[in-house]
Amino acid sequence: MRKILITGGTGLIGSQLVIEMVKDNHFVMFTTRSKKTGEELITKHGLNRKKCLPIELDFSKEGALDKLKNQLVELPDTIIQNARAIETLLIDQKGRISTENFQKEFFNGIIFPYNLINFLLDQGALLRDVIFISSIYGSVAPNPSLYTDFENQSPINYGVVKAAQIHLTKELAVRLAPKKTRVNAISFGGVEGRVDVSFKKRYSKLTPNGGMLNHTDLYPPVQYILNNPELNITGENLKVDGGWTIW
Repeated sequence: MRKILITGGTGLIGSQLVIEMVKDNHFVMFTTRSKKTGEELITKHGLNRKKCLPIELDFSKEGALDKLKNQLVELPDTIIQNARAIETLLIDQKGRISTENFQKEFFNGIIFPYNLINFLLDQGALLRDVIFISSIYGSVAPNPSLYTDFENQSPINYGVVKAAQIHLTKELAVRLAPKKTRVNAISFGGVEGRVDVSFKKRYSKLTPNGGMLNHTDLYPPVQYILNNPELNITGENLKVDGGWTIW
């Protein structure tokens, strides 16, 4: 059994990971900006309350790490960095991202995860694994033909930060190796759930496997890492994208 802290545990990807990890007998602490939303996730899916704990946390607030510390019931041995904020991806009328939103996206994807890892290490956490939930857009640029209005639908800061996250994975893999901590990223392709039928059709024509990922594709790569603690893999970016990035 792992003691896992996952950030952003109530979103599209995060909620599926929480559900599957609890069912897999791990103890899961998950952050959410709304305690109510976290409780609703537990109730809706009948999760074992002895195996999961929602932690209300807003990264942008001063003292966020101290607030986290006060809510943790155990120090994790695994961190899954998954949190994101939709509002930082808003595009203005000129098709651009504001300086503020660029900085916030970088803070959420890079700075806070870096600070969180170091904070937990300073608290005495014996980290076995750190996993970044990344994206295909950290490896390749968006294909304009996927969108009906590319400039206003594809935020540039998202992919730039995901690319930085993949490199942060490599840097941390080197720096945490003496502590026997593996650091890896999992880059998912597009996941069904937030797009319409026409988007899915366009996406299907651009990927070898002919479709988007669904909820059943999300946990297996995470499970593979968790269930193979002796696997000598660190600093890697595992792409789960139906072949998107090979074209």
